[in-house]
Amino acid sequence: MAIALKRAYEPVEPADGERILVDRLWPRGISKDRLQVQDWLKDVAPSNDLRKTYHAGGMTWSAFRRAYLAELKPYRETLRPLARRAREHPVTLVYSASNPDRNNAVVLRQYLAMLGK
Repeated sequence: MAIALKRAYEPVEPADGERILVDRLWPRGISKDRLQVQDWLKDVAPSNDLRKTYHAGGMTWSAFRRAYLAELKPYRETLRPLARRAREHPVTLVYSASNPDRNNAVVLRQYLAMLGK
């Protein structure tokens, strides 16, 4: 499975393949032309309450990950085609969080990898 992660503020590259924004909010200060995403999965991003609580320091990474995975369960069938596409060509999940190791795109990639099996 070829799912890459890329911060919205990094340059677009041909190797990115299909670029999908996975945040609930559009990245601050970036135009649609500059971001160049083919899709915006706003509905599968963490809920506003979950996002705000985590970013305010009100929960650990582990708790955020568990809560977000629970929020993803109703979208299983919606996300399955994306997991299949990622087996055939590059897909890049685009996010705006500043931490490259602890953000919703990391969790979503793990979830998609599980769906793609």
